Amino acid sequence: MDPSQDFKSLQERIPASLVASTRSVNGLASEDLSFQRTVSPNIGARLDEASERLLRLSSDLLKSSGKFVGQSVRGLEDPDDVEIGWRSIVDVIDSLLEKTDTCLDEYTGLVKRKDGPSLESGRSQKRSKTNDRLDWSLKRANILKPQNAFERKVDNFDTSPWKPLLSTKPHAIVPLDQSLETIVNEDQQTQYKHPYETEIRRLRYPARVYKTAEPIPYLPTESTSAVWVDSYEKVLEMLSELKKANEIAVDLEHHDYRTYAGLLSLMQISTREKDWIVDTLVPWRHKLEVLNEVFADPSIVKVFHGAYMDIIWLQRDLGLYIVGLFDTYYAAEALGYPGRSLAYLLKRFVDFDADKKYQMADWRIRPLPEEMLYYARSDTHYLLYVYDMIRNELLDRSASGESDGNAIDWVLQKSKEVSLQRYEKPLCDLETGQGARGWFNALVKSPALLNGEQFAVYKAVHKWRDDMARLQDESPLFIMPQHVLADIARVLPTDPKALWSLVQKDSQAVKTRLDELFSVVQEARRKGENGPTMMDYFRGNLADTAGAKPAAGLFPGQKEKDDPIPDAEELRTKRSQLWGSVPLSSVWDEEDHSSKAYDASEIVLPWAIYVQEAVITDFPVADSKEQPDATQSGVHKPSPATAPEITATVAPGDDEFTLRSGKKRKLVRAEQMQVSTGEDSNAEADPGSGVQKTTEAGDATELAMKADKAAKKAARKAAKKAAREAARAASASAAVQQQELDSVPGAGDEIFDYSKAQSVLHAQRGNGSGATKRAFDPYVAKTGDAPRGARNLNFQKGGKTATFKK
Repeated sequence: MDPSQDFKSLQERIPASLVASTRSVNGLASEDLSFQRTVSPNIGARLDEASERLLRLSSDLLKSSGKFVGQSVRGLEDPDDVEIGWRSIVDVIDSLLEKTDTCLDEYTGLVKRKDGPSLESGRSQKRSKTNDRLDWSLKRANILKPQNAFERKVDNFDTSPWKPLLSTKPHAIVPLDQSLETIVNEDQQTQYKHPYETEIRRLRYPARVYKTAEPIPYLPTESTSAVWVDSYEKVLEMLSELKKANEIAVDLEHHDYRTYAGLLSLMQISTREKDWIVDTLVPWRHKLEVLNEVFADPSIVKVFHGAYMDIIWLQRDLGLYIVGLFDTYYAAEALGYPGRSLAYLLKRFVDFDADKKYQMADWRIRPLPEEMLYYARSDTHYLLYVYDMIRNELLDRSASGESDGNAIDWVLQKSKEVSLQRYEKPLCDLETGQGARGWFNALVKSPALLNGEQFAVYKAVHKWRDDMARLQDESPLFIMPQHVLADIARVLPTDPKALWSLVQKDSQAVKTRLDELFSVVQEARRKGENGPTMMDYFRGNLADTAGAKPAAGLFPGQKEKDDPIPDAEELRTKRSQLWGSVPLSSVWDEEDHSSKAYDASEIVLPWAIYVQEAVITDFPVADSKEQPDATQSGVHKPSPATAPEITATVAPGDDEFTLRSGKKRKLVRAEQMQVSTGEDSNAEADPGSGVQKTTEAGDATELAMKADKAAKKAARKAAKKAAREAARAASASAAVQQQELDSVPGAGDEIFDYSKAQSVLHAQRGNGSGATKRAFDPYVAKTGDAPRGARNLNFQKGGKTATFKK
């Protein structure tokens, strides 16, 4: 029977079951279960029993699903835990559904199962065509800690200066016993000197480094072998072959999430003919110190890319030191490449696309997946060919004089400086927060302002997290992420339940020590009630805030200066470099800045001179016959004496502008007309004839208004008719003049007379006929063939909304 047919029948039954379950749940949710509990105690007991059973089944299902997808989830003890741990529940369900989807696609044959390439596979199989993200199990593998099996354990609570792990010193100029001297670093801490400091400073690179040579092509991966080195015998075999090489390529893979100090998990070494992948998590890893016979040999060039941290990790975990480093990162910087990563160089010179998603993988996994092995091998397999190409380009640029100085010497000098880096233990000053593991660097970047209690809780929880990380040999971020630490200090939880809601879902250390952490928070709150705030600490906790300076030790290396801080008045300038001596504030108006000469030391912009030298003059006036009087036009013409004070006067008799002539305006005009005819509105009327006189006066007023209206209408018609005739005559005259000007070269180049320009404010509208077109109103319904009115938006009907309708 075809398996796909069985799957189709199962696929048809699953949705039906889900729909039935959803309907049942919705039906239960609509019932008034609280009322049923009060009516019948038996029903309440049965509901409690069913709830406990469903909660237990859900908890077991989440735990098993979490183990399957590589995530941990907290058990559900009561219904409130569902809301508290909602994020972790959703993450587990999402991961489970993604894996289910992938498995179904592979089962039905929609996609093929992805197989990783072998170590001897070709470049055609170097990476998958998909862009799937790295699986959770490869990023955060739940495995036993390999450091627990090391023959030399690491003491995370040891605060003494770190001593180099060297037992012998090959290729030494200064003996080992004389090299292990203590010094005081910049932070006033005692540290051991670099054992190979003298050898690195006196290093003379081989002559072949300074000679242009034909690049040696890399061998295909099919014709070369990659050897997995996990025993001391294989280390010695590899060492004998490395001694014969002139150049070797080295790269490292590091892990720092499940350990306090970090773990060097893998080391890749390549020659022109062979690749080695060395397991650096073996219990006898300290015996890899024997590789100093090659790593400290000045005649063998060690090619790294971005070796800044690699040098530190080799010293800390294996006791290895690099003499004769060539860092291709600085070579790319010297040549000005747009990209300086190893992936860019591989693509530029080899046309190899490095899949850098494995860069964040958990390299403690044993055995390593084949895809991760191929990625590790490719980092060094092509690096020596890149070294040949980039070294020749450096030499060519230095010989042609394109760069400032000798580019190859600059790269080698920077490589020496990287080799001189020393490992120092990550320390933390509890008072000042300084150090690699201190709280100061994280807190100074935080935008939050903590009060006394919050500041004390922040420091106390930070110390508790650091102690737990040292005790369990875990990263502080694995114990508690930084944002969780900030949330605890900001919220100040008042009970363990509230504290648990702030803790990361997969923090096992906090789960088992929740009560201990809560006690630390409460104790810190009591001590911080009257303690300094975060701003008090930054200000130095001085009483006089005006003269406050940073506290001693807050910013190491900063020396206090005796020079007094200049007053703000001394820093204020009375002269603008943009506007010159023009007063920009009323505070400066009392002084005469216009009389001051320009200062040669200041930058005077061009428009500043124009502004200062500007003089307000009269506007040009045309012939008095054509120019209207200023008092008639309502504009006051300024004189030189009163130029700065330009005022505007309103002509007498000018009516106030209104949109419509209302009833009140008509009455005012009637009264003015009555006064002009000589009638006295306050004159006494004859007894017995008051009504008649009032009627006669009203009739006279009405007649006068009508006559005035008719006169104005006739005047407007006459004016419009005269304007039309004048416009026709002017147009004809202008056409004749234009023809004459066109016939004479240069005759039309006249200056525009602005005095004869048409008014913009009182411009004539329409086509001169006096008829104005009514504006279209889209909200008024039209009849006939006219367009219909638009509907008003946001129209609502009366009554209940759909939300409350049943």
